[in-house]
Amino acid sequence: MLKYIYQYENWPHFTWDEREIQAILGKVRHLQGKIFGEMSALGFSEKEEAMLSNLTTDVIKSSEIEGERLDYEQVRSSIARKLGIEYAGMVYPDRDVEGVVEMMLDATQNYKEQLDEERLFGWHSALFPTGRSSMYKIEVGTYRSGAMQVVSGAMGKEKVHYEAPPPQDMKKEMDEFLKWLNTETKVDDVLKAAIAHFWFIIIHPFDDGNGRIARAISDLLLARSDDSSLRFYSLSSQILTERKIYYATLKKVQHSSGDITEWLLWFLGCLYRALESTQASMQKVLNKADFWDKYHDTALNSRQRLMLNKLLDGFEGKLKSSKWAKIAKCSPDTALRDIKDLIEKGILKQEASGGRSTNYELVDF
Repeated sequence: MLKYIYQYENWPHFTWDEREIQAILGKVRHLQGKIFGEMSALGFSEKEEAMLSNLTTDVIKSSEIEGERLDYEQVRSSIARKLGIEYAGMVYPDRDVEGVVEMMLDATQNYKEQLDEERLFGWHSALFPTGRSSMYKIEVGTYRSGAMQVVSGAMGKEKVHYEAPPPQDMKKEMDEFLKWLNTETKVDDVLKAAIAHFWFIIIHPFDDGNGRIARAISDLLLARSDDSSLRFYSLSSQILTERKIYYATLKKVQHSSGDITEWLLWFLGCLYRALESTQASMQKVLNKADFWDKYHDTALNSRQRLMLNKLLDGFEGKLKSSKWAKIAKCSPDTALRDIKDLIEKGILKQEASGGRSTNYELVDF
């Protein structure tokens, strides 16, 4: 029978191929520095916008990995309000959205503070404000007191993918993990983020929410690696894209006798691809900054600003006056007036494709 990594005598002393790891770690660190330099050169409002977009994406994608879909506008508004950023069209978020946002912001904005048991329990309580996960009552703000198995399949035909350490070991396991996390070592913080993620998932200390908290811990350590609370890239977004390999790698390395090279290589590779993706999306932020610079003195109402920001962020589907009315919460006549005003100002134009319904798009600027 296959043993789990925590059942070996040398647990939790991990080993890895230093030469292989250093090669990819060097590439990650180089790209991290390059992006950080480019972002630092941005103006204050552009930095705010880039950070707001990335934190929103990170919160949404981390929940989506667990199969939970959060409302984009609620998440964005919650983050903006907590960071003191004002923008048109802000909405009031639900309590569960507020909880996820509180955890993520505490991890990334207070990255210099120690992560102790009390703070961790606070994160867990914020994730489950009602004390329930879906319909089920769970233990909140404390380590689990029951056995933990990761299973799939219909009732009676369940397949066990993983069995975590027994509940009576949780306090001892987590004390050792948190001591290591809060102690300065020679291990690079990016590498530490990868080790912490794996180690926490193996312990699986909570009834639910372990994946989201593991990713928040990684984000905290990545903020330490940048020595900045400014977040310009989303690891969770890339993990969602590579979700199958994420789970497959965890499943394979959970049976290792202590060598976690394969996990570290995947994690660092995933982070590198997240950074590459950020470089591409940075162009969108710069374009948006140029746009608002150009139309800085143009008289626009709050509905127009809201819709223009949506178009600049990459509006899904075709923009019709009916969609404008629905999103901007106004009458169809008002929507049409808003659109015609923007056409007269040279900001919007009718799509050339024509067809039965009229679609609108931004004028190239």
